[in-house]
Amino acid sequence: MSDTGESEGAAVRFPPPLVPLIALAVGLAISWLVVPLPNPIQGTWRIVIGVVLLGSGLASMFAAVGLFRKSGQDPAPWEESPELIERGIYRHTRNPMYLGMGAMQAGLGVLFGSLWVVVLVPVTWTAIYFIAIRHEEAYLGEKFGAEYEVYKSVVRRWI
Repeated sequence: MSDTGESEGAAVRFPPPLVPLIALAVGLAISWLVVPLPNPIQGTWRIVIGVVLLGSGLASMFAAVGLFRKSGQDPAPWEESPELIERGIYRHTRNPMYLGMGAMQAGLGVLFGSLWVVVLVPVTWTAIYFIAIRHEEAYLGEKFGAEYEVYKSVVRRWI
């Protein structure tokens, strides 16, 4: 957000990365303090699957942030977007950072042995939709018009 408090970008008021962090804390708390869900992934598989999910989430986020930095943009959704990024990972998903956050949340849930954390991933994505994505899509549609509409018709919101 700008120094004046006026939004130059999308009308996002809550930092989206906090959503999966909250879901991680809630999922772990439920697992440890209330009732754990039976975890079907054990032993080496738990580590392999957890690391793959965590790594793919990090890779998705780094790829997206890298494209923002290369174009001179700030990935914060409340900052202005002078350019519509349609290359790299953005050719496959319109929300690689949010997709990556969910994958990281799932990976940490698997690694910690907390199926609740994994089960909360769709809740995380739903919350991020209402907190950020719908505002970002409205902003980008207004700013880039037909160019964004064409992009939306070719690239899915998630995968």
